[in-house]
Amino acid sequence: MKNGETEFVSLANIEASSYVRVEEVRVVQLFQEVFSSEIPGFPPVREVEFFIALHPGTGPISESPYRMAPA
Repeated sequence: MKNGETEFVSLANIEASSYVRVEEVRVVQLFQEVFSSEIPGFPPVREVEFFIALHPGTGPISESPYRMAPA
């Protein structure tokens, strides 16, 4: 990209896979002694109910950002 030239990169051969084996995860490869060889795979994808219960009459906590005092 010298002298204001425009360059393009084409990524036409990207294959996406929804299935990944446990052995293909980089962290598992780097720390094989920690992970059991008996792990059959990832847990199934499932929806989790998540909510934050607030007490009546409460609101967000407002805090001013931390700033150094002028010297």
